[in-house]
Amino acid sequence: MDKKAYICYKDKYMKRFASEAIQPGHAKYEQSVSRQQAIYKKTEDIRTDFSRDYNRILHCNAFRRLKHKTQVFYATMNDHICTRIEHVHHVEAVSRTICEELGLNAELATAIALGHDLGHAPFGHEGEKVISKLSKEHLNHTFWHERNSLRVVDSIESLPDLQGVEQPLNLTYAVRDGIISHCGEVDQNGLKPRSEAIDLNAIRYPNEYAPFTWEGCVVKIADKIAYLGRDIEDAQRLNILTNEQVKELNDIIRQKYPSVTESVFTTSLMHNFIIDLCENSSLSDGLMLDSATFGLMKSIKDFNYQYIYSHPRIRRYNRYVELILSTLFQFMLEMYDGENTAVNIEKECSQYPELQDSFGDWTRKYSVQNGNKSTFAIFDLTSKESYIDSVLTYLSLTTDQYAMRLFGEVIHF
Repeated sequence: MDKKAYICYKDKYMKRFASEAIQPGHAKYEQSVSRQQAIYKKTEDIRTDFSRDYNRILHCNAFRRLKHKTQVFYATMNDHICTRIEHVHHVEAVSRTICEELGLNAELATAIALGHDLGHAPFGHEGEKVISKLSKEHLNHTFWHERNSLRVVDSIESLPDLQGVEQPLNLTYAVRDGIISHCGEVDQNGLKPRSEAIDLNAIRYPNEYAPFTWEGCVVKIADKIAYLGRDIEDAQRLNILTNEQVKELNDIIRQKYPSVTESVFTTSLMHNFIIDLCENSSLSDGLMLDSATFGLMKSIKDFNYQYIYSHPRIRRYNRYVELILSTLFQFMLEMYDGENTAVNIEKECSQYPELQDSFGDWTRKYSVQNGNKSTFAIFDLTSKESYIDSVLTYLSLTTDQYAMRLFGEVIHF
């Protein structure tokens, strides 16, 4: 394609969403940049509110732990298999490209993308299922990582202020909204943002509401674009997929979707999905793919579930994950002793130094003890329900390797 033709091609969709970018002057801007409390600002700071959020997420411990959390294949010793932190950066890159082409605020989208999985459980979606099962059994409500991610950025993670005092991340409303609204597991085309600002803590289940901003909608779609092809590449690298199965997928593509993509390599899929989305999206119709591309996306997702996510090796690992998390939960649940719980934790953990250090620190920072409430105290150790919530939240924020280390510590003599 020559330069003139390329410019005409890009003009078909470039910047067509610019009027809806969350920038000063937009009707949603003030709500989008609002924070739960006032935040300090350095006099020479040149960053926008969303750029500050990006950096605050980047520097928090929950983000650092993502490098040791499963995307699909847990605790792999292969350095080239995707982990949760790499997935997050893929979502960030896809979101940035789409926003820059459509004229939306890329800084907002990348901040949402960077923080969208901060509350994801260890061991990928299987870890989430196990913790959700325990939560349903003991607390009568499910665990879902989007809501947990909001809790992480609102109440768990902290950074020192200019005086060195630990303070909550205190992110903007638009970033917090994009985090809890990012669920990308639902097959959905023609995505548009909701109009009203709501209490984010009142959201009851994943995908209950569309994101508040177009940028949040972009991240929601980018989350799916980012993982489909990469999961196939990793499965091939680990010999999860056979040559016959890959041939079957290629046959599906050649027969049903010859105009969409030439291969299932993640870079090719990402490119074609992004271009198609930019070409077919509009303010009136929403963010959408054409029918053929949307069909291909669903076909690849179905293929992945059949041949990758349901593979016998994955099912064996799932049983191991349930053993690890349920064993740790039961061991820690037995430490509950009403008003004596804090003392009992110290006593019971005395022969388990790893657990004593981390869970002991956790309860001291995030729980009310002897009537004393720290800045970050959100659990009450004297309440069994609150204690269970504390244990499940603690387990949800461990990495694969750390959960395995704790498991090894509590089962060995």
